[in-house]
Amino acid sequence: MHYVYLDFNSTSPLAPSVHEAMEPFWAEHFMLPGQNHAGCQGVAEALERAREGVAELVGCEAFEIVFTSGGTEANNLAVLGVTNRSASGHVIVSALEHESVCNAVGSLERRGWRVDVARAGSDGVVEATEIERLLRDDTRLVCLQAANPILGTIQPVREVADICHARQIPIHCDAVQLFGKLPVDVGLLRADTVSVSGHKFYGPKGAGALFVRRGFSLSPVMYGEIREMGLRPGSENVTGWIGLGAASRLAGRCAAEAAERMSELRARFVQRLCEQISPQPTILCEAAERLPNTATIELPGDAARIARVARHLVLATPRTAKPADEMTRCLQAIGLSPQRIGRCFRISLGWTTSQEQIDRAADLLAEAWDTCRA
Repeated sequence: MHYVYLDFNSTSPLAPSVHEAMEPFWAEHFMLPGQNHAGCQGVAEALERAREGVAELVGCEAFEIVFTSGGTEANNLAVLGVTNRSASGHVIVSALEHESVCNAVGSLERRGWRVDVARAGSDGVVEATEIERLLRDDTRLVCLQAANPILGTIQPVREVADICHARQIPIHCDAVQLFGKLPVDVGLLRADTVSVSGHKFYGPKGAGALFVRRGFSLSPVMYGEIREMGLRPGSENVTGWIGLGAASRLAGRCAAEAAERMSELRARFVQRLCEQISPQPTILCEAAERLPNTATIELPGDAARIARVARHLVLATPRTAKPADEMTRCLQAIGLSPQRIGRCFRISLGWTTSQEQIDRAADLLAEAWDTCRA
């Protein structure tokens, strides 16, 4: 069955060139870099080239990259690796963070830490002044994502980082949605730790990284054989990290050009959809700076039902059951009522999305809306 996939913020397919780079390490070069055998040196060198590829994408030195199993582990290592140095304190987390950040911070709260949630505005942005207002003398960490996967909104990480560093407070940035969609430079973000996840930009699932700024102190949260600068034990995921390095180099070459094209296709989708549905859908957070591939739209009708009728279309709708999913949480955070949340869906385009697919997706949704209205 042919379908149109518009859920790239959730996951992306493995790029053919990335698969090709990984293939020799599934069988022929299967050994671990630390083994004392002929051929292992080649594996170690390939792994370091992969680390250099990630560093080029992030805009840092290779030794500042710690490989992980993905964005979730990177976020946990950043949050808990900073706070493990203190018995208790105060943490600020934005209302739009991923569950891996929210739940890591929640575990601190259960241990006696004080937690404040920085509110998002109706435009989907957590203002720097909101975070500054919450800072205290005992604040040990601030968590602010780079871009929200549901609303697409870009957050003021650099501005918040400057405020935090003036008070010697570290800041962690979950930037998994940024890579592959816009050029990234951690020197401009100025966060102390930054998360990366390969499957968000055509790399393998189960492979990610954490940027740890030169000289920044972080404690491990798992223990075993010393690996990854002492911050992550266990055997290396050689194949996955080789793939991550290949995907990083690919994203570094393609992100800027892809961003312009995805922005044009997003605008085309919105225009075509609005021409066919009346009253016109509402584009959430349209005035804010957003990822070029993302649009969250409120329909004049039940979005989940409309999406089910448009069964050849893959997009994101909020889950109404408890506990609230990430989409529901983010829509609640910008002040939407349950009724309005139920009318929302999100599209997120990818490098391979075509104009024909965009037109078909808009037509499928319009036809499904007509069917549900009848």
